[in-house]
Amino acid sequence: MNSISVNYTLKYRFKDHHHIQVTNNGEVFNIKTGRRKKICYNGGSLGVWITPKKFIIKKKLNANLEKIPKYEYIKNDFLTNL
Repeated sequence: MNSISVNYTLKYRFKDHHHIQVTNNGEVFNIKTGRRKKICYNGGSLGVWITPKKFIIKKKLNANLEKIPKYEYIKNDFLTNL
């Protein structure tokens, strides 16, 4: 049996949906499911379905992205408030 594995370097994520991340090439991945999101048509415009009800067009994609931080701090953590 032969197997092939492919590694992607993810650089950006969506501001509101952290589980959807993007590579330098513009490929969009859902980290929860491990699947690649396809760019598709909706009403004559190209874009990506972020959730079943939210569609972001390709032109506005960069406005909704942020760089993935190396370290992420939780602001309202229970243990830090003690």
